[in-house]
Amino acid sequence: MHYCRPALISALTAALIAGHAAAQSSAPCPGNPDALATSRTIAVDAAATPRVGRKHFPATLPLADKEVVLTFDDGPWPGTTPAVLDALKHECVRATFFLTGQHAAAHPELARRELAEGHTVAHHSFRHPLLNRMSQAAAEAEIERGFAAVDTALYGQPAKRPRTPFFRFPGFAATPALLDRLAARGIVVFGADLWASDWNPMSPNQELSLVLGRLEAARGGIVLFHDTKRQTDTMLPAFLRSLKAGGYRIVHAIGPAT
Repeated sequence: MHYCRPALISALTAALIAGHAAAQSSAPCPGNPDALATSRTIAVDAAATPRVGRKHFPATLPLADKEVVLTFDDGPWPGTTPAVLDALKHECVRATFFLTGQHAAAHPELARRELAEGHTVAHHSFRHPLLNRMSQAAAEAEIERGFAAVDTALYGQPAKRPRTPFFRFPGFAATPALLDRLAARGIVVFGADLWASDWNPMSPNQELSLVLGRLEAARGGIVLFHDTKRQTDTMLPAFLRSLKAGGYRIVHAIGPAT
């Protein structure tokens, strides 16, 4: 009897991933036995999913009904990011943070805290310009400077390829040439499936109602917040409890194994 080695390896890998997810979801959350927690982890590779988020691209992450990936842009920021991290830690929830290089360089201790607490730390350029309004060379240099600054804050020095190969365009202002360049380098571009619109003035309760309504309509997906916004850090504990009450499950997106 002959076995197909690739199929066998694939089955074993799936079993290991399922076991890891089950162990993650059943592990106790210190000080919070009724925590939302992280249901499972998925590895995201540009070879399979170079661009994700239906607000901007045809495809998104392979999520089941009522599965949610939490993402936060523009930090780290000392006035608000610690409260966001505290709320996530209390619920044993892991998220993805898209950092600007200038904020990571100014507040490396917060970038390192995100990493130490198990979150995915990814990239959002250096200064947050609209890259589609720059020349190709200038836009690529801006992206590279952001990669280098974040990885230096986290690991002490940059590498030829960012340690976490995830990037989100500021303002979602991509160009076909930049998308192709990132795909060629094996870097996943994240859009979103829905957002909290927290760049607009609103109260924490208004933001909570808005994003829960959008989640209910979308049945889950990649959600975009900004950890630089006071209204977001204020509403986040109630949002996470609402996810728990509504039967939503948190999925943690990580980079591919190296």
